[in-house]
Amino acid sequence: MSRIDSTTATEVDSATALTATQLVHAAHAGPGEWWRDAVIYQVYPRSFADGNGDGIGDLPGVTARLPHLKALGIDAVWLSPFYRSPQKDAGYDVSDYRDVDPLFGTLADFDEMLATAHGMGIRVIVDVVPNHTSDQHAWFVEALAAPEGSPARARYLFREGKGENGELPPNNWQSIFGGPAWTRVTAGADAHVVTGAEGEVPGQWYLHMFDSTQPDLDWTNPEVRAEFEDVLRFWLDKGVDGFRIDVAHGMVKQDGLPDWDGTVSMVEGTDTGAPEDGSTGAGNSGPMFDQDGVHDIYRAWHKVLAEYDGDRALVAEAWVEPLSRLARYVRPDEMHQAFNFSFLTTAWDAAPLRAVVAASLNASDEVGAPTTWVLSNHDVVRHPSRLGLAEPGLRPNGIFAHEPQPDEEVGLRRARAASLLMLGLPGSSYLYQGEELGLPEHTSLPNEVREDPAFFRTEGAEAGRDGCRVPLPWEAEAPGLGFGPTGQTWLPQPESYKTLAADAQYGVAGSTFEMYKAALEIRKAENLGAGSLAWVDAYADSTDVIAFRNGDVVVLANLGSEPVVLPRGAQVLVESGPTVTDRSADPQVRVPVDTTVWFRA
Repeated sequence: MSRIDSTTATEVDSATALTATQLVHAAHAGPGEWWRDAVIYQVYPRSFADGNGDGIGDLPGVTARLPHLKALGIDAVWLSPFYRSPQKDAGYDVSDYRDVDPLFGTLADFDEMLATAHGMGIRVIVDVVPNHTSDQHAWFVEALAAPEGSPARARYLFREGKGENGELPPNNWQSIFGGPAWTRVTAGADAHVVTGAEGEVPGQWYLHMFDSTQPDLDWTNPEVRAEFEDVLRFWLDKGVDGFRIDVAHGMVKQDGLPDWDGTVSMVEGTDTGAPEDGSTGAGNSGPMFDQDGVHDIYRAWHKVLAEYDGDRALVAEAWVEPLSRLARYVRPDEMHQAFNFSFLTTAWDAAPLRAVVAASLNASDEVGAPTTWVLSNHDVVRHPSRLGLAEPGLRPNGIFAHEPQPDEEVGLRRARAASLLMLGLPGSSYLYQGEELGLPEHTSLPNEVREDPAFFRTEGAEAGRDGCRVPLPWEAEAPGLGFGPTGQTWLPQPESYKTLAADAQYGVAGSTFEMYKAALEIRKAENLGAGSLAWVDAYADSTDVIAFRNGDVVVLANLGSEPVVLPRGAQVLVESGPTVTDRSADPQVRVPVDTTVWFRA
């Protein structure tokens, strides 16, 4: 049975709470399964808060700003990588999975942050990057120094080249960041990347689906599997509550590494055409993605987490479509959550949004899992800017192909409405740092300050992801907007961030922060995350309105061009923008365009 049912228009005023039989997954939600309905906040450490004044965020900065997250009302944080790394891809090129990079602090700083978060009732999820390592990881350094066919090279995907002298790559795959996905090394001991120096003898090629400094691991190798299970245990022993798995769909490649005629676009999306289930076509279908073998890995990891008390969780970053294939990642013995990128990439349009919500709930219902909603993260354009575009201007995965100038007023209004719509849905939700402040994308960064390898590998054809990674504004009148004690910021902040600073929003009625805070309070009080969705039939086919009931709360989003009148007697609980109430003896509330309200009928 699905969590989707119907409520007729005349029943909006009088429908009773949903029965237990309609709450399909209530029986599956055990007392410790916090992740089923949690609101989880992504912390991108280098841009969250700077504790030592070097202009780059760090773990002490995270610890100092945890009271902000406690006040917001989130349940857990997800930390993007803070591991030792040469930072060629902002920490997603890991050289040591068991240590903190000095840029972000020390293991002791991590322990303090974790203990402080737990003391506030906030769980902590950390990132794991298993598809590839840094080229400075001890394993890859050893692989370069080892002969062809050695056990050291067998941890990675080294292959002989094609052509008369092996001068051509082993296949035609392209890197997600642009350019070939293969790099050649010299032959013999102390090999290195081919530079063309006199006397060099070219050797094998290695695969890197991202930057050339990020060699892909060979997950058919038992040593690789054992190593990462040990990495998980290292952090579980420290007390982390779970892991977000980077490129969860990409670790296993098709046998034989065959050529492929498809195209892969930054960040992980592929343009494969729109499926018929309400998803957007942003998923990966090539021989390097979504292979059945990844599920064996996650079954083994599920068992590792089960060794520990406290209901630890795994969340998949898997750009996979159709949604029925994404649901395979959250079967009962695999992951616990999988980001719903089909929802993220859907346009601000009632019909496709309604379709993707319905398809998402149905797909996750089939495997007894919650749906995990998300609108922004460190890899995609912030949704206030996405939704402020007159024309879509995005690749299928929500990335700007270039940087147009969105309408920030329209974008913020729609973003607030979209967030309130998302937070009213049953399941878990992820927030990206700064979205609770309404931060837009920085769309005019000078090229000389950019750091994203995607920008450089495509020679500027891809704008890259720096625009969504700009340091947060904490204090409107402080240097660097309070990001750190010296006012330095590793990326410049746009002028608009000053009026959106956190301290300018605290306690201010109608501010984006206060809207999020109120929504999270109501969501928790009404148990909406563990609830059920019932469409309001009056709007079931509307091209202007999305309306559904979740428990005793009705969520209505006006995506049309005219105000929508709520039923008489409606009690508005929270609104993304100001509604209008007439002055009649029996007043009615009008919901403006691009506005979402939660109300009790």
